[in-house]
Amino acid sequence: MPIKSTFKAIALAGLMMTAAPAMTFADEVTTFTADGLAIKGTDPVAYFTQGKPVPGKKEFSTTYDDVTWQFYSAENLQKFEANPEKYAPQYGGWCATGVSFGYKIPIMPEKWAIVDGKLYLNAHDGAHRRFTERTDEVINNANTNWPTIKETPADELG
Repeated sequence: MPIKSTFKAIALAGLMMTAAPAMTFADEVTTFTADGLAIKGTDPVAYFTQGKPVPGKKEFSTTYDDVTWQFYSAENLQKFEANPEKYAPQYGGWCATGVSFGYKIPIMPEKWAIVDGKLYLNAHDGAHRRFTERTDEVINNANTNWPTIKETPADELG
């Protein structure tokens, strides 16, 4: 089985093992959302300021890149609005390891890393392990693939 097919099968199997909110891939071209929220409602600034994923709150939300983002506090919301590119995850919040193989795979907010001041998210333990073991390779491949797949709906890749 080719490596891309193998990775996709493993990635999708990993997703089936976790409870996932309602997702509609066809509508989510540039930024991954679940239940209409970026990062499944997780505060992107908290990864940088608290060193962990923190659920956002409805009262602290904004729209960026046509997607709703939630934040834990008004302070985090203000930081994001002042510089969204600094805090928004790479590859539209899709799994960084998946993008390195040319796929858009939904993420788990708990599978994350900050590398060179940028937030990267992953889909499951296997994808996150590959990311941490081969960080430069994954990022280089994902950076190469992202311009090509960015505007393509996830369900049309593969």
